[in-house]
Amino acid sequence: MAEYIHASGGPIFHIGRYILMIKRCFTRPERAAMYWKETLRQMSNIGVGSVMIIILISFFIGAVSAVQFAYNLSGSMVPMYYVGYVVKESLILELAPTISGLILAGKVGSNLSSELGTMRLTEQIDALEIMGVNTISYLIGPKLAAAITMIPILVVISAITGIFGGLVAGDLTGYVSSVDFTQGILMNFVAKNIYIMLTKAAVFGFLLTSISCYQGFYAYGSSIEIGKASTRAVVLSSIMVLIADFVLAWLLLN
Repeated sequence: MAEYIHASGGPIFHIGRYILMIKRCFTRPERAAMYWKETLRQMSNIGVGSVMIIILISFFIGAVSAVQFAYNLSGSMVPMYYVGYVVKESLILELAPTISGLILAGKVGSNLSSELGTMRLTEQIDALEIMGVNTISYLIGPKLAAAITMIPILVVISAITGIFGGLVAGDLTGYVSSVDFTQGILMNFVAKNIYIMLTKAAVFGFLLTSISCYQGFYAYGSSIEIGKASTRAVVLSSIMVLIADFVLAWLLLN
């Protein structure tokens, strides 16, 4: 049990312990029904609980993108329907998965880290381990499954909402008509871009959830450490999302 509480060690120590934690997450559950109920609860917390903030932020990201690009095109020889095309492509390939990942790293990541950190400090995790429960598999596994399932859905909602926001903003400001914007949306659809978006979303979901759970599960000391663990979870998750964004773009766009 001391291995879970001890938090000293360099980066190699934490990377090794993180890998071992991920390995234990995928062990066979003792009671599948119990794990299934926990997964459904986490899907509600991660997915349903984050829909409104994703919709709100994505709408204005799409709106700002449309207005700024239309402003740059005004007075040029480029047809205005390219505004809809650029907004669509930028949201699908980059803005929807990456911005959603960063938002969820703050909202979901801090929540997961605080939840597990509180359980560690109040010795609930120790009690489960004494009862013979595989705590990593039971407490972290359903969270990973829920994130990998729900975050791609949230990213799809983000992309759709952002495109709609661009359509509304372009029409309201008079920069680009809804007919031209819709023509740009329908122009040159590439199915591979949807695959890239969903792949990014699943990877980002796995990273931000596993890193946040690691920080909370191995929290130690006083209640102050819960806040520090939550901060580390958000910062590290955001950094890893951006690094993974670059690596995936490099690999998947070739």
